[in-house]
Parts: sequence; C-alpha cells; structure tokens
Amino acid sequence: PVPPRTPFPSPCQAPPSSLLRLPHLLLQPLPPAFGFLFDVDGVLVRGSQAVPAARQAFRRLVDSGGRLRVPVVFLTNAGNCLRSAKARELSQALGLQVSPEQVILSHSPLRLFSQFHQKCMLVAGQGPVEENAHNLGFKHVVTIEALRKAYPLLDMVDQSRRPKELPPPTTGFPTIEGVILFGEPVRWETSLQLITDVLLSNGNPGAELQDIPYPHLPVLACNMDLLWMAEAKMPSRFGHGTFLLCLENIYKKVTGRELKYEALIGKPSTVTYRYAEYLIKQQAEKQGWKSPIRRLYAVGDNPMSDIYGANLYNTYLKSAHQNQAQSCESILVCTGVYRHNADVPSKTEECTAETVFHGHRDFCFDPSLVEASYIVQDVNDAVQLAFKKEDWS
Repeated sequence: PVPPRTPFPSPCQAPPSSLLRLPHLLLQPLPPAFGFLFDVDGVLVRGSQAVPAARQAFRRLVDSGGRLRVPVVFLTNAGNCLRSAKARELSQALGLQVSPEQVILSHSPLRLFSQFHQKCMLVAGQGPVEENAHNLGFKHVVTIEALRKAYPLLDMVDQSRRPKELPPPTTGFPTIEGVILFGEPVRWETSLQLITDVLLSNGNPGAELQDIPYPHLPVLACNMDLLWMAEAKMPSRFGHGTFLLCLENIYKKVTGRELKYEALIGKPSTVTYRYAEYLIKQQAEKQGWKSPIRRLYAVGDNPMSDIYGANLYNTYLKSAHQNQAQSCESILVCTGVYRHNADVPSKTEECTAETVFHGHRDFCFDPSLVEASYIVQDVNDAVQLAFKKEDWS
C-alpha cells in the first residue's frame, strides 16, 4: 500500500510551526558552558589606553548585533571609582556596552559583610570612597580627611598643614568601630598616621592613650596588588599592596604585634572569584542559556594576583560542593606586569623566574599557584585558545 502523502501547504497557507523552527535550530549555536574573567589593567588597557588586541578579542566574543555570545565578568583590583564609572570606561575602550553588573571592583564583595554595615567605619583610599561605602551597604562612614579636620594635631608630617595655634577640643565625634582600606591613598603619610592612631586608641584618637588594645579594631582591606602596570617605561607602579606592607610594618614596629585583617578582598582572594562565578551564572540565566557553566577562563597579566587567584580558586572548586564550576583555567598574557624578552616562555621558565614573592604576607607562597595553565601573547590569543578548547567558533 502507498502511504498517504503529507499535504504541502499552499502559498497562502502558513507552514507548520515545526518547519518554521527547524532552520533556526540548525543555525543556533549550543549555549556556552564556559565564561571569561578578564583582568583590566595590563590585559584590556594600560593606564587610559586600550591594548590593541582587546578590541580584536571582543569582536570574537560578540554576535552581529553586538551582544556577548559568552558570559563575561571584568575582574579588576581597581577600587578608586564607582562600578558604573568603570563600566563606562570599559564600554568606551572596548567598543561595546558593558553593564555595571559585569564589573567586579576590588571592594565589590564587601556587600556580603553585612555584620559591619551598621558600624561606624573609617574609610581610606581615593576617589568616591564615601559613595562606594554607602553603595556597598555601610551606613556610617568617616573619611581620613574628616578625621584629620576633627583632630588636626594628629597629622604633623607636612609642616605646611600643621595648625598655627592650638585648636579647641573636639566634641561629638563618633567612636570608630572598624577600618576599610579601599585602595592606596594620595597622602600616604597622613593615612598611615591616622589609621595607626585609630588602631592604637581603639577608635578614639582624641583620647589619651592608656594600654594598646589587642586584638585591635576590625580591618577590612581591598586589593593586595604590590605592583600594577601603567604607561610608564619602568616595569610596575606601587599598588595598594605596597601601602598595606607599610601599614603592617609600622604597626608591628610600634606595638611589637602583627596587624590582623578581618578580611582580605580582591584578587587573589577566593571570595572574590566565588562572587565572580555567581555573576557569570546570573548572566547566563538572564540570556536564557540553559547549559551549566562548567569552566571559567581567568585572563590576567599579574602572576601574583590573577594567576595565583585563579589557581587558588581552581583548588577550591576541586573540593567544593555541587552547583559550582568544575574548573578555573588561568591564562597569563604578556602585555602587562608579566613580560617576556623573546619567545613566550614555558611554564617551567615562568615558575623558576618567580624567585621573589610579591604576594601578600597572609597568602602562603606556593610556586605551583603562580604557574599559569597557559601563557599567550595577548588577550585576543587567550580568547582564541579558550574557543579552541571549547570547540567554539
């Protein structure tokens, strides 16, 4: 028997919905099962100038409509600006729309530390530190400048700023209950002096010092980078990690005890990478991508923050519970802090060259953690490498 023919629709009749969907399904790529964590300075920009390879990389990452085809988070240890301002800066540098929700600054995970949000916190750094603190959930903040004006006799290094006559006693100034170190300040001597005063006086720098309290007030520090890359010909500029080094040594020299941190945030801290993974998964869900995010590719230029942090998080993932990525691959580029003179070095060469520990004192030096999974020339090569590993075009 001859099987009945399937009637073909007339020109005036709409084809079955299954026929309409078929070409779309054939052209639609599989949802990404991976995401990128991009460092900014030394990877995408150097100072205010975009790295040429950055725009090439993002032309690969977007579709014809300018929308990202893969979830991306910009993971920077910068902290002297607002999240929205960094997003605008990246949008201009990369030639695509970057939202604040894609940006993690060094201090972004502080919104998780709600136990301090109602306390009176001294905030140090530069840029909009008060606004950043309020945006993160902190209700009561005091700046270094406000503290200096309230107690002008504390800041005595710069002779031109010393009071010409004895000021009246300060009244009504709140007791400080903790310190947030957002980033390197402009006047290091003032911040070092006043932060030390607050710690030694248990938050009452106008009071006469009796016994030195220990443990001291809680200290939360963001960004541990010793060095960072700018446009200067010299290899690296002092970062907030250098300021922390000064503060730690001054405190120990004065008290004979170690300065302790309630939290160290920013790369290479695991909490920062966990927060980044959370945002990657949020992006994937918002785009309707159903595939679980299995792999993260962390692209950076600094072995002691970007690579160390990615590898440390990869170690954490191996022992973590379900609903998390399976791996975090570290990719080191040669356009920033890490440089090479000739050919791209091997992993062994990189590891043996790291003879000086530039990381923070509270992170143990493990040579394997500064050994990148891959070393490439620039961020465009990093994206191509990840695409090849994922069989993604």
